[in-house]
Amino acid sequence: MLDRVGLELRSGEILTLIGPNGSGKTSLVRVILGLLRPSAGRARLRPGIRIGYMPQRLHVDPVLPLSVRRFLLLGGRCAEAQLTTALAEVGASELLRSPLQSISGGELQRVLLARALLRTPDLLVLDEPVQGVDVTGQAGLYGLISRISNTHDCGVLMISHDLHLVMAATDRV
Repeated sequence: MLDRVGLELRSGEILTLIGPNGSGKTSLVRVILGLLRPSAGRARLRPGIRIGYMPQRLHVDPVLPLSVRRFLLLGGRCAEAQLTTALAEVGASELLRSPLQSISGGELQRVLLARALLRTPDLLVLDEPVQGVDVTGQAGLYGLISRISNTHDCGVLMISHDLHLVMAATDRV
């Protein structure tokens, strides 16, 4: 249950929400995304805001023949150049034709981030963006998220359980 939550995030800022399981982090994100209505109060977002969302996990049935390219296109129409640009920006250009089920955890996180970027977001919501990624890969992903925030001048709302690694990659916790 969430009670008396206030949240403000500016363009180019990275805000990380930290808390244990069951503390309401995901519920807050669902309210922000418009997937859950608050039982009291209201959620206000800037009119016309574009949100890119990267879920905590994604399960794709191993028998479903789905390439990274096709997965990225599921989010809506976009040109081939946009796909290659988004994948290049996250360091995953070589994955465009790969089966989604065959890529590593770190590669999947980069593909999910590329998919969120295809929306040209004003706000990126990243739910546990380094889940399933080794420590070296985590540092690389946090650096990438920081560069994306600066390059795209978008706000980033990140959810994490790990205070130590995230402190170096965030403006506010």
